[in-house]
Amino acid sequence: MSQSRIDVLTLGNAIVDVLAHTDEAFLARKKVHKGAMQLIDEARAEELFGDMGPATVVSGGSAANTAAGAASLGVKAGFIGKVKNDETGHYFARDLKAAGIHYDVAFAQDGPATARSFILVTPDGERTMNTYLGACQNLTPEDIRAETIQASSYVYLEGYLWDPPAAKEAFRKAVGIAHEAGNRVALTLSDAFCVDRYRDEFLGLMRDGSLDILFANIHELQSLYGTSDPDSALAALRDEKVLGVITRSAEGALVVSRGETRAVPAFPVDKVVDTTGAGDLFAAGFLAGLARDLDLVDCARLGGLAAAEIIGHLGARPQANLLDLARQEGLLQ
Repeated sequence: MSQSRIDVLTLGNAIVDVLAHTDEAFLARKKVHKGAMQLIDEARAEELFGDMGPATVVSGGSAANTAAGAASLGVKAGFIGKVKNDETGHYFARDLKAAGIHYDVAFAQDGPATARSFILVTPDGERTMNTYLGACQNLTPEDIRAETIQASSYVYLEGYLWDPPAAKEAFRKAVGIAHEAGNRVALTLSDAFCVDRYRDEFLGLMRDGSLDILFANIHELQSLYGTSDPDSALAALRDEKVLGVITRSAEGALVVSRGETRAVPAFPVDKVVDTTGAGDLFAAGFLAGLARDLDLVDCARLGGLAAAEIIGHLGARPQANLLDLARQEGLLQ
C-alpha cells in the first residue's frame, strides 16, 4: 500500500510536559538554571514532581509540538519519536492521533519509562525545563520507515535528538532518505546549551549538504558561531548554503539567505503567559507556509501568528484553531 503524502514530518523526543507556575526563589532553591533545558535522571524527576505544586499535564516535545501546530494550520503532519508501552506513552500517542498527526512508531516494550519534562514557568513567562528523557532516547534507525520519509515534503529534526547516539543515526538515516527522494530537510538548534555540546557537528550538517533550512533563535545562532554579537552571527549565517529562519522574541523574526535578510515583525500578544513552545510553533507556521507555497515573509508571518497563540496560554499545543486565526488575519484563504 502506498504511503499518503505528508507535508511536514517532524522527528524528535516524544515527551509529556508537566507544567507549573513558580517563582525565582523556587528555581534558586532547586538549583536550576533559569531559561535553560537541563537533563535529569528519574530520581530528580520524582523530586521535582513532588515539590513543584499544582501542575498541568500536556503532551509536548519540541518536534511533536511543531507537528501539532502544522496540523492545526490544515497541512498533513507526521511525527517520529519513541514512547514506552505505559500510561504516559499511550496518553502521548492518543494526543497525536486526536490532532490528526500520522504516527506509526512502535511502543517500546521494556526499558525506561516515557519521557517527561518538568517545566517551571516564572511570572515573566520564561520557562525552565528539567527533562527526564527516558524512552525517547531509544529511538533507533529501525524506527525510521523509508516510505514515511519518502512521502514527506519537509522533514524537520530537533537538535535535542542529537544527544542519544542511536537517535543521531536515525537522524542521519532520515536525512539520506529525504534527500534521495527530493524532499527538504530542516533542523532546529533547540537550545543554546545543546549547541554548545554539538557546535562542530551542527556546522558540519549545514556545510555537508544535510540541511536545507536552519531554525534558531538569535541566542542559539550566537552560540553556533561562538560570538556575543548578533550581527556577526547573522553575517556568518549568510555565508552558509541554507535558508536561515531566526527568531528574536518580541523583535520578530529574520529570514536569512545569501541574497538578502528580511525582517518580519512579531504578532502582538496581549499578555505573555508562557513562552513554552513558541519557537516550536513558529517553525510549524513557517513550514506550513512553505507547504502551501507561500512567500517566505508570509511563512514567517504565519509562524509569528502561531507563536503568539501559544504564548497567551499555558502549554505548547494550540488551544485555538490556527487555521481559523490565519484566515481571520488574511494570511490564508
